[in-house]
Amino acid sequence: MLSWHEGGREITAGYASLRGSEAPRRATVADDTLAADAAFRLVSQGTAIIWRGDFVNGRQLLQALGRRVDGRLKVKSDAVEPAASFNSWRQVNAQRANMLSLLLVPVTAGAIALPRAPDAGPALRDAFSELPEAAVIPLRDVLTAVSAAEWQRKGVPVAALGASIHPRFGVFPPTRQDYVELVARAPLPAAETAFDLGTGSGVLGAVLLKRGMPRLVATDLSDSAIATARDTFDRLGFGSRAELASGSLYPEGKAGLIVCNPPWLPGKAGTDLEAAVYDPDSRMLRGFLDGLVAHLEPNGQGWLIMSDLAEHLGLRQPGELSEMIASAGLVVAERRDTPPSPKGARDKDDPLHFARSKEVVSLWRLRAA
Repeated sequence: MLSWHEGGREITAGYASLRGSEAPRRATVADDTLAADAAFRLVSQGTAIIWRGDFVNGRQLLQALGRRVDGRLKVKSDAVEPAASFNSWRQVNAQRANMLSLLLVPVTAGAIALPRAPDAGPALRDAFSELPEAAVIPLRDVLTAVSAAEWQRKGVPVAALGASIHPRFGVFPPTRQDYVELVARAPLPAAETAFDLGTGSGVLGAVLLKRGMPRLVATDLSDSAIATARDTFDRLGFGSRAELASGSLYPEGKAGLIVCNPPWLPGKAGTDLEAAVYDPDSRMLRGFLDGLVAHLEPNGQGWLIMSDLAEHLGLRQPGELSEMIASAGLVVAERRDTPPSPKGARDKDDPLHFARSKEVVSLWRLRAA
């Protein structure tokens, strides 16, 4: 709960945040008369701002705050100490998120109680499992929820499918095409069944089905991902050949092809939204490798889709992945590489450009030793 004084009385409302953070300790009320510099001083001191002004003006204030925060917080970029640079980058991003999350908007019965506010009720219900009748939410979280709802409505075009994927909130959208193209072009083994582990949006499983895989079993621990993948397969007409399983990484049985695209960076996710990026202690990667031999049919293949960005950031040692593969009783039949597609690989102003510019995305075709 968050309490503040307004109109001569104390007001209390529920506080909700996509980052799962605690409510700010102090808050003040402001409207369109608040200047950006004054707002920056408030958030720099840890004071939350309950926004009572126009919604569009609040969004512009958030942008102005972002510029001021970016001018104050700097990442220490050093290719000689890449891990230190990466940690600095994460710390700066966390500080930035903390400061910008102090601009709060009131939500009553699921509706934003501000002039010119959009109808964000459906988006907020998707993003938050439950909201109090009266709540205050970081404006940046509201915008994130609305943007995610737009992704779901419009879809993300995937060239390899000739169609779009419509991810639900919290499901990683397949905006990168590099790893999808690797799966679309690698030679398929003669398999009757494929497993897609950690399916997410279902994009890789859909590519396999489009290429003619007779049967697919897709797994994920997230209910939203399972629902998104089901929607993906049904939209594309593959529903009769696809099964969904939740609760564990591997389903029961064996398959002639097992595909896994685990999070590429070992580390702890700061928010639920980062779970598709960070794999704590490489648990999913190790789980895939260690369980592969037991779940492969004779002459079956395991496809690992992985970036080497972690190596360039000093988060994984060169050769460590190869050692993990060998320790799991596997050999590499082939490795297919492709340059990365994201903007960061080309943006020289990106503080992690020294690593992103060297990144290679690979499909490792594995088999039992």
